[in-house]
Amino acid sequence: MILYQVLPRLWGSGRFSDWKAPAWNYVKSLGADAVWLTGIPRHATGKSYVKGNPGSPYSVSSWYDVNPYLADNPERRLEEFKALVSRAHRAGLKVITDFIPNHVSPECTDVPTLPWCDFDWTDTRKVDYSAPGAWEAMLRVVLFWAGLGVDGMRCDMVELVPRDFLGWLIGQVRKMHPRFIFIAEAYELSNYEPLLAAGFDYLYDKSGFYDIVRGIMNGSRSARELTANWQRLGPHQCRMLNFLENHDEQRLASNFFAGSPQKGYAALAYGALFGPASFMIYAGQELGESAPESTDGRTSIFNTVRVTSLQDTPLPHSGNAVLKRYRSILKLAHELEGRPNWDLCYCNLSTPGFDPDRHSAFLRYSSSEATAVLCNFSDRPAGVSLRLPDELPFPHPEVICLNVAPWDASYKKFLLHL
Repeated sequence: MILYQVLPRLWGSGRFSDWKAPAWNYVKSLGADAVWLTGIPRHATGKSYVKGNPGSPYSVSSWYDVNPYLADNPERRLEEFKALVSRAHRAGLKVITDFIPNHVSPECTDVPTLPWCDFDWTDTRKVDYSAPGAWEAMLRVVLFWAGLGVDGMRCDMVELVPRDFLGWLIGQVRKMHPRFIFIAEAYELSNYEPLLAAGFDYLYDKSGFYDIVRGIMNGSRSARELTANWQRLGPHQCRMLNFLENHDEQRLASNFFAGSPQKGYAALAYGALFGPASFMIYAGQELGESAPESTDGRTSIFNTVRVTSLQDTPLPHSGNAVLKRYRSILKLAHELEGRPNWDLCYCNLSTPGFDPDRHSAFLRYSSSEATAVLCNFSDRPAGVSLRLPDELPFPHPEVICLNVAPWDASYKKFLLHL
């Protein structure tokens, strides 16, 4: 799955009505299968405890409503949202929305809460799962959104929620909506396996892929760790969701992270091409958005901000070099879908030009074709004659020659003559 995350209030005029054919065509041009519309459930605004204006999408004031400011006619806002979902489905895209099982706003009466919040989330109150009827109340919330036609939910901070509840909830929803998608925001590697056992379809590989590539890019970690992460995940790789940006993280192109979108091409290629993991793009990332208005490299989710690249609708279909590179890599990701992967780093440790701390190489193959990929996490161009190991399960050339620009990736396809 390729997932496109967007905060609708940042897109175009910030209304549901902006999501028509040009918008869906643009999202599909990135190879996306689904769009995660962040900030749809009605959140608190205009209160003394609210952070920013209009406030955080993660301080839900009503689970059975949508934000009026997203509608052309606020009195018909639910109908407008359902029409948006129908348009997405006609375009061949799934719709994901937020589920925040850990907390709600202090004014929310949909679920029982405790008189305190986690961390510094002072615009929230923690859900009380020990209260009578709490589990059923949260189940009704998910079923309400499924009833609106939503295809799945990205579930916020699930590591702070009772795991037995999560397993029960997913099981109950699947009885009525067998294909409903659950995506877990996860941070601790030790929680990956229990969350997957609870029934989540996908979970963030934050402590794996994201933290490793960010460390490689700032010089504090080695590309060898990418291989180690793949080995550690094993059969769970196909349920990981890789990303370089989301609403919580700093923009890739900001001076707080990579400093330019071009420096992220190698990471993009590895995250999208190496194996069966899914990949998420945060709206604007594919255009080189750097959050220039921000003091910390993040596009604010609390305040109304102008993201020019997302408001110039319809968005560009040509002329943006960053967009062109994203499209080419993500197109290749779909072409390689379902093909086994083979890490080539172990057999090239002594290959001239190959730096195991700054390069990563791998193979994806089918019954008739293979694709070799070299990712260069350095500021120097690389030219490597990659050695292919004898143990590959098909006849193959001894070496594949690849040249790659700094911070980029290169690939070469070759036919298998079996």
